[in-house]
Amino acid sequence: MKRRAGEREKELKKKKLLEELGENRLPYMTPADADFHQLWKTKYSKLIFRKSDTVPEELHQMVQEGFLTLRKHDCFFQDLVRIKGKDFVTPVSRILIGNPGCTYKYLNTRLFTVPWPIEGYDIKYCSPQIHDACKALIRLNDYLHIEAVKALQGQNLFETKESKDTTVIDREQNFATSLMEKGSVSKDQSSCCVPEDDYVSLKNRTSYNVTLLNYMDPLQMLYLKQEPYFGMGNMAVSWHHDENLVERSTVAVYSYSCEGSAMEESNEQKLRGRDPAVWHVGLKVAWDIETPGLAMPLHQGDFYLMLDDLNMTHQHCVLAGFSPRFSSTHRVADSSRGTLEYIFGQCELALQNLQTDSDSMALSLKSLETAVVKQVEEIHNETSLVLSEVGKEEQIEKQRNETISCFLLVLTERQKLRKEWTARCRSEAAESLPEDQRPECHPFWTDDECSMPLPYDLEEVIANLQNLVQWVE
Repeated sequence: MKRRAGEREKELKKKKLLEELGENRLPYMTPADADFHQLWKTKYSKLIFRKSDTVPEELHQMVQEGFLTLRKHDCFFQDLVRIKGKDFVTPVSRILIGNPGCTYKYLNTRLFTVPWPIEGYDIKYCSPQIHDACKALIRLNDYLHIEAVKALQGQNLFETKESKDTTVIDREQNFATSLMEKGSVSKDQSSCCVPEDDYVSLKNRTSYNVTLLNYMDPLQMLYLKQEPYFGMGNMAVSWHHDENLVERSTVAVYSYSCEGSAMEESNEQKLRGRDPAVWHVGLKVAWDIETPGLAMPLHQGDFYLMLDDLNMTHQHCVLAGFSPRFSSTHRVADSSRGTLEYIFGQCELALQNLQTDSDSMALSLKSLETAVVKQVEEIHNETSLVLSEVGKEEQIEKQRNETISCFLLVLTERQKLRKEWTARCRSEAAESLPEDQRPECHPFWTDDECSMPLPYDLEEVIANLQNLVQWVE
């Protein structure tokens, strides 16, 4: 419900903004504009940009070879996402790589990591080349973690217990040797002269656990949306805030456009604004028509950081150039709910309300307290024992009605989610995907499968419960 309310609110804001604009377009700046750096400094200061020559050449080579290897092995897939209640296939192809068991959710679609090689896990890859590609990405991850820590320190975006004047690690330090020799970053590398509490804060906001890799060849796209507010041209990714992140965590993006396969600069007559042949990241203050936008060109091997709350206060988009492009977008994904470990823990918690009769071996519930039922049903959206208990005549009427009312809420939500997922699996967008990439409506069962505690379609169950309710005056 909160997600849908949030979507409605965003749509209303967008509609109002476009109405205020009418046929006009908001101004935006590129590095070619005289006031670009002043705008960047005053309105977009938490965007940190680094050109490719600041990154060790060995790391460039490893990562870029990794991109090409993953594409050669057909590891990139278009995602089926839901926007404003409709299903779409993304123009960008993606793969999520990161810590084993982590997931990342965006636009009502959850992606699961292909794990990168880390200590303590025996990960089997289908080929040595894919192992090397994932290893290259964790090396990039370590490098970007260090850069993010330094950037936060450099802008004093945290306070030490002793002083706000934090020692800034020398940006010119050469990390190539340590990156090639180590697969992870030690505390000493990332927290020079930082007290323990602040080290933990820095670590939580910069320890990337996933990277969402993107690939798109604009010349293969039949249609790309036009940027609607500033007239910035073709968009590969529309305006958005990144989702499912730890609050105020840094996002790091490494860009690799295959500029040898297309002209790097447009030969067309130079127009005001960005060069349409070059990829850019666009930024704007969220729902603001006063502040000019920013369009930052992205060349092969450049990277940028979005620090602190920039992802919350601003929106960003990706503006397509002419050449194919890869990007590696490193994130601190909120893994408090989206991991296999969490799911197992919740299942164990739900089972704590289950007991077995020592003689008959029949299953029953320990408690029908409203809070307990609600917790169990939200965890495990599938059990028939509550229905059996609330149907017993010896149940106290008030308690039974409270239990049924609570149970109805979660059953109704479950029915809605099942219908939505079934419709997504059968949508035109899903059918357009290659067969091995289509979503499956699973689990799914028919009414004659007696082993299932409840039918897949819960309409009749919900109707029976509604008839059972006897409201107490």
